[in-house]
Amino acid sequence: MKKICWPYFDPEFDNLPERIYGPTCRVCIDNETWEDCTIVKVDSVNKQGLLLEVVQVLTDVNLTITKSYISSDAGWFMDVFHVKDEHGNKLTDQKVINYIQKALSTSTGTPDSAKAYANNNPTLFSPTNPTDHTTIEMTGTDRPGLFSEISAALADLHCNIVEAHAWSHNARLACVAQISDQSTDHNPHRLATIEDHLITVLRATTALSPCGKEPNNGQQEVKTIGLLGSGDHNYVHQGTMSTNVERRLHQLMLSIRDFDGPNDGPQSSPRTPLGLYSEGEWRKTVVWIESCEEKGYSMVSIECKDRRRLMFDTVCTLTDLQYVIFHASASAQDGYAFQEYFIRHIDGDALCTQSEKERVIKCLEAAIERRVSEVKYCLYLRDKRCDLQCNVI
Repeated sequence: MKKICWPYFDPEFDNLPERIYGPTCRVCIDNETWEDCTIVKVDSVNKQGLLLEVVQVLTDVNLTITKSYISSDAGWFMDVFHVKDEHGNKLTDQKVINYIQKALSTSTGTPDSAKAYANNNPTLFSPTNPTDHTTIEMTGTDRPGLFSEISAALADLHCNIVEAHAWSHNARLACVAQISDQSTDHNPHRLATIEDHLITVLRATTALSPCGKEPNNGQQEVKTIGLLGSGDHNYVHQGTMSTNVERRLHQLMLSIRDFDGPNDGPQSSPRTPLGLYSEGEWRKTVVWIESCEEKGYSMVSIECKDRRRLMFDTVCTLTDLQYVIFHASASAQDGYAFQEYFIRHIDGDALCTQSEKERVIKCLEAAIERRVSEVKYCLYLRDKRCDLQCNVI
């Protein structure tokens, strides 16, 4: 009788890569090492923009990053974050801990898996469900009462403002608003009418600078995106709606060059590291860049007043400027933050020219100053709640 033989398959074969190289992502949340903060550790295969995604997950749940160490050389990403909750305490809410672990794991995975997790948890930390609304982006020259005029124009067009986020800096305005239309359902002609009306509002009575030019060089623009998440690559499909909008607002402000200032005034005084100021002297935001020729990096140093979401703003700006962060460290002491980033351009080059360094410095300063202080107003109208969040510069 012939013996039947089957090919042998090792049942552990599928796990062999993980056994050799380790898991593609490890997320550890440590509440035991330190008494006053929680440690979040992330080890993963590296990819461009991963640091921003990790920082975004932490800011989504209103955590404050008090200290961090980042290394992402040789294709591997290793992060350590010391974080506190919005009350300055250790992270104890198990629901939030589970969310961070799952969200960080999906962030380091494929975009589809991260998007699927966000879609399956639409109400975990997001105040609204944005998928049923039309998104409008607006940029232009800021002036007193402009946001009120925009709201009135949308009301005249029978559009309800579901959620709106607006930033103003250096006489520039960027706004991302979600609206629902009472008259029609995403009709292209209707959207064009809305764009025309808003363009008219943005271009009205623009103030002129002393040299006779508009402060914003005439860069008024209105763009309707349609349904949020319908393919627009400028939106990050991870985390909550508010964080997505914050990154887009940074991009919009960058596109209208708010870092150039409202007019062609005199050059600012030379930048001095905060540590060189005498005691009691006013401290301001300071950014400077040095070359690390031995390793081929450019070292970006930042010293400024500490606040929530500061690291998100700086990492977001460097990422959108097409720089790769290889190593970084950040800490806060006595109300001031100290950050160092070792970067190269995405093409592998360090910052070579003085003009490139000056542009990066100005962009980082603008990103920090866009929301130096933040005030949130909640207005209640009958049975509907309207949240208005303002950044006061």
